[in-house]
Amino acid sequence: MDFSKIRVRYAPSPTGEPHVGNIRTAIFDWLIARNSSGQFIVRVEDTDQARKVEGAIELQKASLKWLGLDWDEGLGLDGKYGPYIQS
Repeated sequence: MDFSKIRVRYAPSPTGEPHVGNIRTAIFDWLIARNSSGQFIVRVEDTDQARKVEGAIELQKASLKWLGLDWDEGLGLDGKYGPYIQS
């Protein structure tokens, strides 16, 4: 296993629309990954089932696309370190 390649993870919860904290974290993680020839991984952390909002994962995905942030694994892009939605 090659540990020299940087992999950063953005792990939103599907509890509603993305907020400024989510967006800031996603941008910082994406910048680190892209500036270091690393990988930007999106793994949804579904740990609060009581507050889960239908469609929230799609909102997260749409917000990343709107910002022009692409990802290497997760949200429809499989990889060898899944699952990418975890409870």
